[in-house]
Amino acid sequence: MKAVKFLSVVILGLFLTTTVHAKDLKIASVDLARVFDNYQKTKEYDAVLQKEAGAYQKQHDDMVNKIRDAQGKLALLKEDEKQKLQVDIEKQKTDLLGFDRQKRIELAQKHDNKVKEILLEIEKIVTDIAQKENYTFILDNRFLIYGDKDLNMSERVLKALNDSYPGKK
Repeated sequence: MKAVKFLSVVILGLFLTTTVHAKDLKIASVDLARVFDNYQKTKEYDAVLQKEAGAYQKQHDDMVNKIRDAQGKLALLKEDEKQKLQVDIEKQKTDLLGFDRQKRIELAQKHDNKVKEILLEIEKIVTDIAQKENYTFILDNRFLIYGDKDLNMSERVLKALNDSYPGKK
């Protein structure tokens, strides 16, 4: 019983000590998704990625049309020529599947690398602000149930990012 009382006193003491130190905390939040989406570099990269995806789609469509054209010719050919063309069609289908797989992987890797790069830039800006202004915590809004709007520094972070971006318009 004495151990339980002693443990309760220790826990209460730790709680009170933590509460006293909590008064010195300086906390803010950032809407990371909003900052990411509205960063000029993200917008420019999205345009580049859409252009690359469009070029990929055109190559894909050209390959599909070539296969369809070859399939349309099958009915007009003699049996031995049909066999040769059918083998060629199967090879084209295999090439198309490989092309699709390779392009999807390439586009996903490019996207992931650019997202990481942008998130690191955002983290650096947030860290710089936090250190200069002695913040204890900067929280991402996705994990907040409630946060005072006056403590949200998303606009400041976004402005700092866009101002420091060399490709800004």
